This record gives sequence, structure tokens and C-alpha cells, in this order.
Amino acid sequence: MSNVFSIETRKGLPEHLRVLADRYPRAEWRGHMNFNDLTSFWLERHLMFRQVLDKVIGDTQAHLDGKALRYGPELSRYTGFFLDQLHGHHQIEDQHYFPQFMAMDKRLEQAFDILDADHHALDHHLNSLADHTNQVLRALQQGQKARDEAGRLLAAQEGFKTFLDRHLMDEEEIIVPIVLEYGADMS
Repeated sequence: MSNVFSIETRKGLPEHLRVLADRYPRAEWRGHMNFNDLTSFWLERHLMFRQVLDKVIGDTQAHLDGKALRYGPELSRYTGFFLDQLHGHHQIEDQHYFPQFMAMDKRLEQAFDILDADHHALDHHLNSLADHTNQVLRALQQGQKARDEAGRLLAAQEGFKTFLDRHLMDEEEIIVPIVLEYGADMS
């Protein structure tokens, strides 16, 4: 995949893939007659991923600032939940939603190639996030303050947030306009 399409460098969807996104601006989605409950739920899951990631980033910063209580248990709980839920979410998209929606508009085939490449790239970042989290948790279990490990984790969390935000924004601007255009059901 071209570097211009890479999640590492992409600033948004390329113009030629915005055919439906430009027709259906984000501000108008919820008022459209084809916007349905399952689409709303899917968007709420994306919001939840953003919120959980913001929480663990805030908790890691609070730990580094010496203000976090229960950092280890909270980090383990929320990061485990985040990784598990995001992995499952991507599996459902890859196996069910993307093949269904790709067939609806051939102009967007390359957009689905981009989303697939994103999922593969995000897998690497998910693994890195898990590894850095485990390093912090091991250090904390050994009675260490884990400041160095938490600093590296914070950098991994913030980097992951950048990639996740880009991916979710682009994915939403591909999928929701398809739902609105074709009356697609996400069930």
C-alpha cells in the first residue's frame, strides 16, 4: 500500500475516496432517515474505545505525577478490557461488515483496502501497548515505582491514540455514509 495511504502518515481519506463522505457530512448523520440503532451502537463503541484509551493515558500520567491511587489494578483492568474489546471489534468488522459494505459501492474498494491495512498496522501497536503495559505491571508487582516503564508506556499509549483516532475517523467516514446512501443494515 502506498505510503500516502498508510495510517502512519495519512491525514485523512484521499479525495477520490470521499465520494460518499462529502455527500453525507458527519453533522448530518444522526438526522438521516437511514441512520439506524445498530449504526449508533457501532459509533458508540468507537467513542468507548476513545474514552477508555483517554482514561488509561490519564491514569499513567497521574502515576508519573505521583497522584495515582490503584494504578496497577486499574491499568490492568482497563487496558485488558480495551485490548480485548478492540480486537473483537476489528474481527467483526473484517469478517462481517467490511465484506458486506465493500460490495455495495465499488468506488470504495480501495478504502476497504486501507481499513484492512490499518487493522494489520494497529495489531502491531496493540501488541506494543500490551507489552509496555505488562512491563509496568511486572515492575509494580515487584514493588518498584515503575516510573521508567510508565514513561515508555505513556509514549506508547499516546502514539496509539494518534493512530486509533485516524483509523476511527476514516472508518466512520467510509461506513456511515454507505449506510446512509444504501440503507444498509449493520446486523
